This record gives sequence, C-alpha cells and structure tokens, in this order.
Amino acid sequence: MALTDAELEKLLGDLESDRVERKESIQGDAPTKIREALCAFANDLPDHRRPGVVIVGARDDGRPAGLTVTDELLLQLADMRTDGNILPPPSLVVEKRTLRGAELAVVTVEPADSPPVRYRGRIYIRIGPRRATATAQDERLLNEKRRHRDRPFDVQRVPSANVGDLDRSFFEDSYLPAVVAADVLAANERSYEQRLSATKMIAGTDDPTPTNLGVLVLGIRTRDFLPGAYLQFLRLAGTTLGASIVDEQAIDGSLPEVIRRIDEKLVAHNRVEVDVTSGPIETRRAAYPMAALQQLLRNALLHRTYEASNAPVRVTWYDDRIEIWNPGGPFGAVTPENFGQPGVADYRNPNLAEAVRALGYVQRFGVGIALARAALKANGNPAPAFEANAAYVAVTVRAIA
Repeated sequence: MALTDAELEKLLGDLESDRVERKESIQGDAPTKIREALCAFANDLPDHRRPGVVIVGARDDGRPAGLTVTDELLLQLADMRTDGNILPPPSLVVEKRTLRGAELAVVTVEPADSPPVRYRGRIYIRIGPRRATATAQDERLLNEKRRHRDRPFDVQRVPSANVGDLDRSFFEDSYLPAVVAADVLAANERSYEQRLSATKMIAGTDDPTPTNLGVLVLGIRTRDFLPGAYLQFLRLAGTTLGASIVDEQAIDGSLPEVIRRIDEKLVAHNRVEVDVTSGPIETRRAAYPMAALQQLLRNALLHRTYEASNAPVRVTWYDDRIEIWNPGGPFGAVTPENFGQPGVADYRNPNLAEAVRALGYVQRFGVGIALARAALKANGNPAPAFEANAAYVAVTVRAIA
C-alpha cells in the first residue's frame, strides 16, 4: 500500500517509530542494515499490519542528507528483494519521492503473509526504533501470526500427514544447517517440533501437522499426499512422439531428491561432441549446457501448481530438442504477456522458493530464465522458446546444430 507524502513525512520525523529506518546513503555497512530492516518490517512483530519504510538520503534526525537519488541506487535497493539473502522474498516497492524539499529513496515493505522471514539465517524484528534478532518467544509469536492469516498453499496443513512422514535425519543434518545460521543453531535448545514449526514444516508446536512445504521438502512418501509431485522423464530416439523409447522414468521423492535424480539423468543423456579439426586444441561441447537445463527444470519444479493438478512436470527429450512442461500458468505479477521479461517475477510457492534457495539449488531469484538464455547462447544453441497460458508453461530447447 503506497503511503502519502504526509504519512512519509510524519514517519521521517518520528524518532521513536518502529516503522521507519533512515540511512544517509548505502555506503559502508548500510546495505546490511537495510536488509535487516527489510526483514524486520516484513516480520511485523508488533502486528501493525501496516508497511514499514526504509528512507535512504535522510539523517538520523530526519533531515535530508543531500543525497542524489539515481536509477542505479533504486536498482540496488530493489535488488535486495531477490538476491537470495532475505527469505522468503518480502513484498516491497522502491521509488524516488520528494519530501521536505529533497529527493529521497523510499522502500516500502509490506508485512509478510507467512512469517518468520530471515536474513542470512537470522530472524530480525523491530523493538521500538532499533532492530534485534528474535528470541524463541518472538519466533513463537511469529508462527502464531502465520497460522491466523491467509496462507500460501505451501504452508497450509496436510491433514492426513503426521510428523513421522517427514525425514528427520535430512532435516537435522542437511536442511537446518542450510537455513539457520551456525551460531544460532549451536545455541538453539528448541525441541524437534519447535524447529519444524520455526521452519514452517509443520503448522505449529501445538498442532504438529506437516505443511505442504514439509511434505515437499522432507516427505518420505511425498506422492502419498501430493500425487502430482513428481517428474516424468522420456527420452525418444527420433523427433516425434511416435519414435521408439530409449529411456522412461517417473522420478519422485522429496523435491531435493527429484532435483538430484533429474540432474543425474540429464548428465547421462547429454552427449558431448569432440572437435579435433577446427583448431590446434581439442574442444568439447555438450549438446545442451547443463546450467541452462538445470535452471529451466528447477524453475518448472518450483513454480508449478501442486494443488490444482495431479499432473507431473514432464521432460521429453527428442534427438533435436528438449521440451519441458509444467502444470500451472504464470502467477501473480507474471502474465503470459510479460513472461520471461527481465525483472518480472512472482512466487506461487514462496516458502518452497525459500527452501530451494537455502539448499543451494537457486543462487538468486528472478534470473533463472536470463541465466538459461545466456548459457544456451554461449554454447551455440538457439534461444529457448516459451509458451505460457493459464493452464501451463512450456519451454523448448533445441540442440546445437
């Protein structure tokens, strides 16, 4: 929700408010402090249910610092949402505003629908005009807030599942160290259920029912609860569906297991051409760059709809191309018209995005298609062709000539 100039000027001058952070510039440690503030405003522990504001170009007392607000500055601030450090990505708007006769950069942060939000594995909150890391009690309050709001599908309960359906070893040995800072984890005396609740894998400590996120990331038998949560791989010896089948497999399991197994399948089928005639040094080039295939497939697994379809993600590998199809069309701010455009991103499964990022399968948000295009171009492949409509998203990648 956009704030009026009058509202912003009131916040700018209120030295005790827990809804505003002022920075003279983004030099020194300011980028870190701004990210901590974005995280704290998204968590909205005081439950204002109103946006928090970071104002760059203002001194601590609210007076303008004389900063020139450039497009580069605004882009740097906007990039804080999708650089993968704040998870799940907060909802924010970055704009140049004129307040008290001076240009200021204003970042407006909406309270998260699904707290807690973390910055580099730590949960930040506001206590009056200062930031702090959350205590166990603060985490409990944030978890309770999450349960009483309209929640995304990925943190809704799976009534037929129980804690025994989750892989405790993977959670404690792999997931927790990836999502929670080491020093926080070392000092953590919370119970197993409290840790599951804090990471949104169960609904809460008083209701230890797994969420869809828990089933997707930690599920021992994921398809028992989400029948479409798998990937169908088909390799054909030809260029049509009528060609003979070389390899066919339904790849299921938790999402980390599906990603690991499809990576192995891609490596096994991706032929490498050796060129000994074009130059004095032997060169090798794969039919497809692995980085591009990984980006496109992980995008499909992350952004697909799990609740509205029992269909799998499908990968059909022909002699001359690969087709990737996932159920569920573009979501939110992404439309069939702007699909794939730089900077246009939204998240059907925002907490699943957080988990995938924490596990290292995605380095940053909103750039997967751009990275895939760049990798294909560098390898000599044609540009990928996308088809996006209300029912599905499909991409065709063609082999090098």
